Amino acid sequence: MSLIPYLDEPAEVLIAGASRGIGLALCRTLLARDDVARVWAVSRRASEEAALAQLAAAYGERLQRLDCDARDEEQLATLGKTVAGHCPHLHLVLCSLGTLHQDGAVAEKSLAQLDLAGLHSSFASNAFAPILLLKHLMPLLRGQPSTFAALSARVGSIGDNRLGGWYSYRASKAALNQLLRSASIELARLNRQSTVLALHPGTTDTELSQPFQGNVPPGKLFEPEFTAQRLLALIAEHGPTDSGSFWAWDGQRIEW
Repeated sequence: MSLIPYLDEPAEVLIAGASRGIGLALCRTLLARDDVARVWAVSRRASEEAALAQLAAAYGERLQRLDCDARDEEQLATLGKTVAGHCPHLHLVLCSLGTLHQDGAVAEKSLAQLDLAGLHSSFASNAFAPILLLKHLMPLLRGQPSTFAALSARVGSIGDNRLGGWYSYRASKAALNQLLRSASIELARLNRQSTVLALHPGTTDTELSQPFQGNVPPGKLFEPEFTAQRLLALIAEHGPTDSGSFWAWDGQRIEW
């Protein structure tokens, strides 16, 4: 099965949030594939991260490390120009950016815990950064089969919200879903071979989930490598006719 539907050449792939957790596992998994020509690994300090340096030593020029804070639009604009200078087309962009309790964001349990700084931090990382990444990479997603996939979360589903809490995280992921849905419509007009997906990775053993892992049912806390494999399987299975949809790691469609 090809990396994305209808692709019949080695893929150029960009991973945002590539230095740790799911993003790093995606880099490892993709570099091990024969149908991936090159991986662009993007994070705030990609050039300094030891794990990415080890991959660069193993895979040489097939891994390109680029420093970019995706919450800074000037840096995103520079990123787009840099990649375009070496690569005429990206076949797959995977955005694993997101925060729950870092960088000023808080997993609020009540309205009393809400504040503007925490809301802004959640929306900046979980909604604004992914869609602005797509904005600045969109010229590279035209003319050939392409997929833009961003990590959302089941708790961003309004229809599935039965517990409340986590106000800013839930709301920012719901905003991301709407932004991706709108972008899928625009991109389809420009490239009928394009796909935009929102993906729920499941609870994965990363820094984001660590404070909450005690509540995870047995067998439902995944290793990053397993999550990476499941995400890539979802991407391979869903093409342009599914653009703008929201899927869970197990292949189940999630209601908005």
